[in-house]
Amino acid sequence: MEIDPTLAGSEPARHPEEFQDTEPHALEVWLELLRSKTPGERIAATLGLTSFALQMSEMGVRRMHPEASDREVFLRVAARHLPRDLMIRAYKWDPEVDGVPR
Repeated sequence: MEIDPTLAGSEPARHPEEFQDTEPHALEVWLELLRSKTPGERIAATLGLTSFALQMSEMGVRRMHPEASDREVFLRVAARHLPRDLMIRAYKWDPEVDGVPR
C-alpha cells in the first residue's frame, strides 16, 4: 500500500474533526480502501450503510413502542429523519401531537 505523498512529512496529517478519535494510520488504511473502490462499489457501500442505519432506527422505535403498528413505526422512524413541517405535509402526522409516547 502506498501512502498519499501529500500526507508525508514531519507533521502528522490533519483529518476532519469527526475523525479525530481514529488512529491516523487506521484512517489512512480506510481512506486508501475507499479510494481503491469503483464508483459503483462506493454507492453500494453507501446504500448498505444507509439501510443499516434505518434498520437500527426502526429497531429503536420498536423497542420503545412495542405495541406500535408497522405504520406507526414507519412514521416514528421518518420523524427522526425529516423536519416536523414535512412530516405534517407528507404524512399528515405531527410528531409533537401524534408521536407523544404512550
